Amino acid sequence: MSVDFAAVLADHRAAVDRVAALEEGIHAAVQRLRRVLDQGGRVFVCGNGGSAADAQHLASELTGRFVKDRPGYPVIALTTDTSALTAIGNDYGFEQIFARQLRSLARAGDLLVLISTSGNSPNLLAAAETAAALGVETLGLLGRDGGRLRRRVDQALVVEVEATARIQEAHILIIHLLCEAFEP
Repeated sequence: MSVDFAAVLADHRAAVDRVAALEEGIHAAVQRLRRVLDQGGRVFVCGNGGSAADAQHLASELTGRFVKDRPGYPVIALTTDTSALTAIGNDYGFEQIFARQLRSLARAGDLLVLISTSGNSPNLLAAAETAAALGVETLGLLGRDGGRLRRRVDQALVVEVEATARIQEAHILIIHLLCEAFEP
């Protein structure tokens, strides 16, 4: 089987062009992040599968360093504690794995970043609902049409392409742009 790399790269460039069209929204997301962090809030990040890895990537770049040495920021990926994930999933259901952690850890003035290629994952929808009840702001990195999460977050950055891999590539680009904004 032969892969048409030219077509794959053309789809990738189209997804990057979608990110470029989100520049104003990305600047607004940076301001949202900066305000929350400057006011002593914390940032929580969650997603499923590849988006869980993206959540961890964002948290690691901001708590550690992206390119330059600088103080770390309080950013926590809700995808990393396997004991909590499996205990909550077992006792409350998979739909509650992020919401339950938020009820335990988050407070008004914090920010939740939800990463999803579809915008329809029940556990992310439950997390967004919990965040709203707690007074936690929400930012969605979404794909396709943004799904149901698009209407349930305070700000949505939607990469409007269909292919999951291209959405994930675009989400990593957005994550890196957010991190660039926190470089000294």
